[in-house]
Amino acid sequence: MVRFVRSTALAAAAVLVSGLAAGCGGGSSDDEGKLTSQKLDWDDCKATSDGPAPGSGWECATLKVPLDWAKPTGETTDIALIRGKSTGKGSRIGSLLFNFGGPGGSGVSMLPAYATLTPKLRDRYDLVSFDPRGVAASKGVRCRSDKEIQAAESVDSTPDTAAEETAYLKDSADFGKGCAKSAGKLMAHVSTTDTARDMDLMRQVLGDQKMHYLGISYGTELGGVYAHLFPRKVGRLVLDAVVDPSADTVGHAKNQTRGFQRALDNYLKSTGQDPQEGSQKIADLLKKIDGKALPTSSGRKLTQTLALTGIVLPLYSRQSWPTLTTALDAAEEGDGSELLKLADDYNERDASGNYGTTTHSQRVISCLDDKERPTPAETKKLLPEFRKISPVFGEFMGWDTAGWCHDWPVPGQRETPEVSAPEADPVLVVGNTGDPATPYEGARRMADELGKGVGIELTWKGEGHGAYGSGSSCVDDTVNAYLLDGTVPKDGKVCAS
Repeated sequence: MVRFVRSTALAAAAVLVSGLAAGCGGGSSDDEGKLTSQKLDWDDCKATSDGPAPGSGWECATLKVPLDWAKPTGETTDIALIRGKSTGKGSRIGSLLFNFGGPGGSGVSMLPAYATLTPKLRDRYDLVSFDPRGVAASKGVRCRSDKEIQAAESVDSTPDTAAEETAYLKDSADFGKGCAKSAGKLMAHVSTTDTARDMDLMRQVLGDQKMHYLGISYGTELGGVYAHLFPRKVGRLVLDAVVDPSADTVGHAKNQTRGFQRALDNYLKSTGQDPQEGSQKIADLLKKIDGKALPTSSGRKLTQTLALTGIVLPLYSRQSWPTLTTALDAAEEGDGSELLKLADDYNERDASGNYGTTTHSQRVISCLDDKERPTPAETKKLLPEFRKISPVFGEFMGWDTAGWCHDWPVPGQRETPEVSAPEADPVLVVGNTGDPATPYEGARRMADELGKGVGIELTWKGEGHGAYGSGSSCVDDTVNAYLLDGTVPKDGKVCAS
């Protein structure tokens, strides 16, 4: 399956190697009882392959939250937390909570690396992140074994025949069954709304009067939902690489198709190629691979879906564009090794053939959030429009609308997230004109839906997924002034570099 939403930190790391109806309450229910007064047992984090080592200055703890927020005194589930205490170089403001996107990204593993990009924040904040319910150390869902994941890579994500379509949809349904078996009761309680409510409990247990938050990619949707649910608890919120809150399932797929095509066009221009001709050349290459997978040095075959995934990953960062050139040139010569390596990085596959589960959690969360379930027949009618938007990504993203949540074991909850928060303090919404995964237009729509005087838009004329910590001193200085000093920029401010 193909669905491309990742955070800045997740994409960078790869290259270098929703429950209740939304309301407007001002706080959590009094019925939470002991949960709001629980004490976190912070201790050195245990060393993992992608997490901090003991004694590294990062502490971990476990927060108990209601499994079902409709029954706040009932069964609980555990949320893994990580904290880097303030250095004390400035007057402490409180905790700054992070979500790095996905959905399905592990904040516990990503925060230590991301914190090195933004060192000033730790002078005045305790930096805190978490694995949302159903993710990684918070009862992470695993829908398939490594062997099953690799076997599924042969399934054609752009079926051309009835047999391929049947196999594609069966694979989708089987994936959902595997998720349900792994998640059990949690399957119906991993929505964005559930996690937003977990965050407010987090705020209370951490001892903060207001929620200070930095959300990236999907983390912007989570932050917007939090602002809607708890507008009077909003402190300093930054939303970077913004998901369009007005887009439904099909609209989101179209947005991403436009975003990746736009990024590909910019990449092609940087190499001196005509975007239209260059895109068609890549589309022809993908079609050729669809007919016959390319050999690789590992002995595995590069399928069309893996090739597309390998093309997508370098588009998340301009610094990775030369890698894409090398991989495409090799593929044109009949060697799929470089594109396969990029696809493996995206899919979190290590040299031993072990896969990460970010995409498993991503699917479980998004399919619970999203009510819309386009049928294969409806998708086929949409395909010409998707192909027109992008000859490279359109076919894949179009079919994804039918396959992603096909025959899913639990129903979706809403068509679009509710993020209106007219009573909230100003929220800084950061958009990047060259963002491939969360196209720039989503930032203005988020700012507008938050409410007049609440959503404050900051634009960066850059490339890659996300803006803060990506090399723009203008963006970094503006975000730091907001988070550290409470300085709200003029709505519509533009950073050219």
